[in-house]
Amino acid sequence: MTPKPILAAFGQALAEAWAGGAGALLPLGFFAGAAVLVPLGIGTDPDTLRAVGPGILWVALALSSLVTLERIFQADTEDGTLDLWLQTEAPASAIAAAKTMAHFLTAGLPLALLSPLLSLMFLADADATLLVHAAYYAIGGLAFYFWGGVGAALSATVRRGGLLISLIALPLYVPTAIFGALAMTDAPGSQSAPLLLAASALFALAAAPFAMAAALRLAAD
Repeated sequence: MTPKPILAAFGQALAEAWAGGAGALLPLGFFAGAAVLVPLGIGTDPDTLRAVGPGILWVALALSSLVTLERIFQADTEDGTLDLWLQTEAPASAIAAAKTMAHFLTAGLPLALLSPLLSLMFLADADATLLVHAAYYAIGGLAFYFWGGVGAALSATVRRGGLLISLIALPLYVPTAIFGALAMTDAPGSQSAPLLLAASALFALAAAPFAMAAALRLAAD
């Protein structure tokens, strides 16, 4: 197996992530906008903001990850590139994982980097915990993008398939969002929540590429 097709798919996906003109700015704007609007709706009580902040940010992160997922495979299906990927020596699962990872690095990782600033809006303590939580958001975001990639692969032949991607991906996001939000609280079970969050991400990395590959083969038939 030669790595050239995998590297080529990764590079192509990096370019495609900015092809729409907004790149990472669109999910960043959605993420920040969703977080900013919540305090306006629930008030400014400090205890309330601290209690709901982590959960709100996880929901906003999950929804923001859906914004650019439609781009991952749709163009390849329309211009015939998908057929070429499937004819290479590289496994289709590796190519799908490379393209998804590229989209995570360009659109998902910036969301995690923005999360400490948004956490301060919910009156989180300005200490090293913010960096730990940013790492949690990055791990959870990786799981979101890979599960979302499954929805993107299944809807690769559907024009404007954003709604279909959401319907497929959101149920798969639930365990990651639960473990991620729990890891940021002092509730019972919070001590093991980071390990469960990491496990959910590893499971997504292991299982989602094969599901994407199977869906892409169906799309190419």
